[in-house]
Amino acid sequence: MPPSVGVVLPTHNRPELLRRALESVLAQEYGGEVRAVVVFDRAEPDPSLAGDRVEVIRNTRAPGLAGARNSGVLALGTDLVAFCDDDDLWLPGKLAAQVKALESEPDAVLCSSGILIDFDGRELPRLAGTDRVTYDALIRDRMMSVHSSTYVARREPLIEIGMVDETIPGSQGEDWDLALRAARRHPVVNVDEPYVRVLWGLTSYYAQAWETKVAALEWFLEHYPEIGKEPGAAGRVYGQLAFGCATVGRRRDALRWSARALRANPAERRVPFALAVASGAVSGKRVLLALHTRGRGI
Repeated sequence: MPPSVGVVLPTHNRPELLRRALESVLAQEYGGEVRAVVVFDRAEPDPSLAGDRVEVIRNTRAPGLAGARNSGVLALGTDLVAFCDDDDLWLPGKLAAQVKALESEPDAVLCSSGILIDFDGRELPRLAGTDRVTYDALIRDRMMSVHSSTYVARREPLIEIGMVDETIPGSQGEDWDLALRAARRHPVVNVDEPYVRVLWGLTSYYAQAWETKVAALEWFLEHYPEIGKEPGAAGRVYGQLAFGCATVGRRRDALRWSARALRANPAERRVPFALAVASGAVSGKRVLLALHTRGRGI
């Protein structure tokens, strides 16, 4: 009998997108049991979503994405758990392919897959280029395709490694942290096909979001000192910090992080963007818009 799978869909006031995401999960062709739990975070639950395979609950842990994911994990009793954000879509074949890959690696905690970025009607695939993602590889490269909406995990080992960390500011990068902790135990199994459509967009709470992202990046530097010891990783994170500080008007901090990024990696490509934003030549939003149209981020 194939292992049972429970899918956690955290949500906050996006009813139409949520229904599409839930439908894509329930439409998966899989030989075992599949059930979903929709976790409403700081929002009134919609009981009309509940059904034979769907449970609707409130986030009972820390407010935010991480707490909502963990509320869902603890509400499930399935062999495996998976995540799907309320604005993403699972594509046909995802679940069966990933469960098969995960079962081939009995010691693995986590399985990911490639993604298909959907930005303004354009579809851009992002793949990891490997079927096993190691801890060192995740330190060197954030790997956009190792994305939370692709995750399928063994439930008990996931709980053993601590589930999703609820202390990360704004839950920013919580999927990277979870993948890192899982990869410490065993490389993340990866099905390198684009099985999840990820919706990209620019938030109206742009400046506030970047203040939170800066705090989260500083959290990662504190909790993963290996980042600062690897030139490429250090340059990347310092460059992101420089860009974030420039975007919210912290010019002096942007210059400081830019200098650190160049010392770590003189070829760091984020620094010119950060300096352009810090100088007032261009807005951070415009830079991100240009990058997103190419399926890239900062």
